[in-house]
Amino acid sequence: MSVKLFFSGFFIFLGVLFIFVAAIGMVRFPDFYTRVHPAGKADTLGQILVLIGLIVYQGFDLITIKLFFIICFILLANPTATHALVKAAYLSGLKPWSKKDKDGN
Repeated sequence: MSVKLFFSGFFIFLGVLFIFVAAIGMVRFPDFYTRVHPAGKADTLGQILVLIGLIVYQGFDLITIKLFFIICFILLANPTATHALVKAAYLSGLKPWSKKDKDGN
């Protein structure tokens, strides 16, 4: 097994692991605000790690440059979209979860 294949597999595996953990966090957390956090953080990191794994596997090529631009777009768009969703929910009156709420609503 070559070094390039090992590192690309490592980055892809780590990215899939982060995406999987983010999916579990979205199911387990009690309200919208805490569910958005793993979607905004871990999912973004997972996507970037998968794309880095693809860059390592591809080598330096035109596809690598395209993947790099996709990474830049993800770094710009995902946190901005997460912030916009949370701000819209807050302005619409969605209250954060507290320990007083037994049912999570």
